[in-house]
Amino acid sequence: MPTLVRLLTTLLILAGIIYGIMAALVYFVEPTRREMTVEVPLPQLDPGAPTQSLRR
Repeated sequence: MPTLVRLLTTLLILAGIIYGIMAALVYFVEPTRREMTVEVPLPQLDPGAPTQSLRR
């Protein structure tokens, strides 16, 4: 039983340290914003293939 308590205590302390680091990152690090453009390739249309209408 003492080894289980020691293991759980160690895991809780490690989880607290990790949680504290994450909280510090949230409060102290400010992300930089910049404009971004992403080109999305359109599929080539086959003139012989039937197309479905999007309207119903």
